[in-house]
Amino acid sequence: MENSVLKVTVSQVNNYIKNIFDTNAKLTDICVSGELSNVKCHFSGHIYMTLKDEKSSMRAVMFKGDTFSLRFKPEDGMKVLARGRISVYERDGQYQLYARSIEPDGVGALFKAYEQLKAKLESEGYFDPAKKKPIPKFPKTVGVVTAKTGAALRDILNILKRRYPLAEVRIFPVLVQGELARYEIAKAIDYINEKNLCDVIITGRGGGSIEDLWAFNEEIVAKSVFNSKIPVISSVGHETDFTICDFVADMRAPTPSAAAELAVPDIGELYKRIEFLNKSLSSKLIYSVEKQKARLKVLSRYFEKDKMLSYIDEKRMMLDDQVSDLKGAITDLIKEKRIFLENKITRLSAQNPLNLLSKGYSVAKSGDKILKYKKDVASGDTVTITLSDGDVTCVAK
Repeated sequence: MENSVLKVTVSQVNNYIKNIFDTNAKLTDICVSGELSNVKCHFSGHIYMTLKDEKSSMRAVMFKGDTFSLRFKPEDGMKVLARGRISVYERDGQYQLYARSIEPDGVGALFKAYEQLKAKLESEGYFDPAKKKPIPKFPKTVGVVTAKTGAALRDILNILKRRYPLAEVRIFPVLVQGELARYEIAKAIDYINEKNLCDVIITGRGGGSIEDLWAFNEEIVAKSVFNSKIPVISSVGHETDFTICDFVADMRAPTPSAAAELAVPDIGELYKRIEFLNKSLSSKLIYSVEKQKARLKVLSRYFEKDKMLSYIDEKRMMLDDQVSDLKGAITDLIKEKRIFLENKITRLSAQNPLNLLSKGYSVAKSGDKILKYKKDVASGDTVTITLSDGDVTCVAK
């Protein structure tokens, strides 16, 4: 060789090329779409694989510390989006993708992830009917874990108010869609249990695509629902939508509206039940009194002395008086309880924020901030005004 030719070792060449990869901004954070093949889960916890498309392939690795974020088990043939950095493995002089996260690419892959998690949780007893808790018949407080805006929350609040206004409703607003939704839903359920804030929990959202509903197919949400000491009613999507949360929950409702109906009794039916019991009790009481009167009449025939007959007549009159007093007491008690119940309903209805909106009040917000003062708004700001039947978006001048 000529003296002018640069002489380097293999290691130096590989190291030089590695530095080129590591300093290229486009390669330090890149998302690669491809089909998985040669997937190997090493005993160390690392996952080695190949990403390929119709024309090319590349090696990839996911280290143990990053695998905890996986929502599914990578398998050959799956289409995925792998995000990470591309660098060179110096020992072999081979470039590869060092993946930090891997997500299913497309509905087919999502469904595969759904089926994997469902089979896993079922084998671990998460769906066992024997472990499901009963829903309380007369809850004092109902917790609602869902988005703070949207039809789902409005439907739940309207039905709870109509069916059982005696129950207090506590709203725990969370994201129900997107990367952070799973953490917020799980955290809210855990917090409610930690503070024992209600007697039953309703969690869910309105309908959408499988991607929209995916937060309720996450393992972290399933574990929070399963470990909840407070009964949970799941109501995700439409009647035909089934999520992992639905299978784990103590009760599944086909829609958010149906969840509200399952969570509380109907106060109208309770009134009817009270009236029925009142009539039944009165009938049984009258029957018992008449039966005793008949017995006294029979016994009186066996006594001919006027003194005994007078004694029996006296006891009969005393019995009639006691029956009248008892009937009056029962009627007064029922009347008193009905007045107490109606007063409770009136006070709770007066405190309902939805009633305030229906009287002409409104709530103005800029982003997530409720506006209280004029100085909080600048010209050109977008302001959302919540009225009794929906929202209006305005521009401040």
